[in-house]
Amino acid sequence: MGSGEPNPAGKKKKYLKAALYVGDLDPDVTEDMLYKKFRPAGPLRFTRICRDPVTRSPLGYGYVNFRFPADAEWALNTMNFDLINGKPFRLMWSQPDDRLRKSGVGNIFIKNLDKCIDNRALFYLFSAFGNILSCKVVCDDNGSKGYAYVHFDSLAAANRAIWHMNGVRLNNRQVYVGRFKFPEERAAEVRTRDRATFTNVFVKNFGDDMDDEKLKEIFSGYGPTESVKVIRDASGKSKGFGFVRYETHEAAQKAVLDLHGKSINGKVLYVGRAQKKIERLAELRRRFERLRLKEKSRPPGVPIYIKNLDETIDDEKLKEEFSSFGSISRAKVMVEVGQGKGFGVVCFSSFEDATKAVDEMNGRTVGSKPLHVTLGQSRRRW
Repeated sequence: MGSGEPNPAGKKKKYLKAALYVGDLDPDVTEDMLYKKFRPAGPLRFTRICRDPVTRSPLGYGYVNFRFPADAEWALNTMNFDLINGKPFRLMWSQPDDRLRKSGVGNIFIKNLDKCIDNRALFYLFSAFGNILSCKVVCDDNGSKGYAYVHFDSLAAANRAIWHMNGVRLNNRQVYVGRFKFPEERAAEVRTRDRATFTNVFVKNFGDDMDDEKLKEIFSGYGPTESVKVIRDASGKSKGFGFVRYETHEAAQKAVLDLHGKSINGKVLYVGRAQKKIERLAELRRRFERLRLKEKSRPPGVPIYIKNLDETIDDEKLKEEFSSFGSISRAKVMVEVGQGKGFGVVCFSSFEDATKAVDEMNGRTVGSKPLHVTLGQSRRRW
């Protein structure tokens, strides 16, 4: 096939020569159990369960690396959604380059699904439209939440699925199938639409003596209200913010324009359009991304994780205990409300220094407790 020809549907891309991602794993599944499950498909190089670098708790997914791509493809085609430890798992090609996933190209969103449609059923429903990279029905402890994502390897396949499946009735429910939108994009759409129609107003920074009646008295002059609520904690004390819902958008807009920044009982009010949940989540993601970039800009290093720290150990003492093994770019004890949480991280400038510290400090008593010291998986986490 020439370089300019499209990849025909069904033609598998080998994202990593013979490695499969295994998702939705039971927490008790081990590398040995994965090995025994997939060994009949062909010779294996290794199996891996991914774990939290600090707690070592399983993250619910892992990888199986075959010696030969043909065996991996056979396993993907015949073992997807098999059971291990009584729970069906999902298989897909391992994708070390996550640019396609992050781009959103080929990704679609499905909602209003019947609760009985699971990953297997969804996969076979949509595989007719092209090669599926990943397919997941979103679930909680009660089962399906009624929506899902399917990621195809091409935009053309995704468009075919949307064209043929949007509005179709599945198990007597009409499903919506559309292009996947990142949370920031959906939040922007909601924000643009809601600015011209909002009736719910968010108010904060008022005194502890504010109650529903007093808040209604302040805001009712701008139009009829449907509800007025001061938010309180479990003890009944005001949290300092509340909501006012008007019958009309015009009344809400007038209240925002007139009352925002106004001083009441010595406090300057914040009054604005109440954000939708998706907007609040998008703002939290933006804050997290800023923090992540700030962390990424810190001096690089090879991290080791230390658990079971004595309560008397702070950042300086932690650095002092480990400084004899090499140059340290960062030492941090995790704290909560001013109290150490019992674990921390030390970043060394070289892998050799880090491994030496792990070998010599693991099990050593510092203060009154024996340390548990392990090597970090990725320096970019810190």
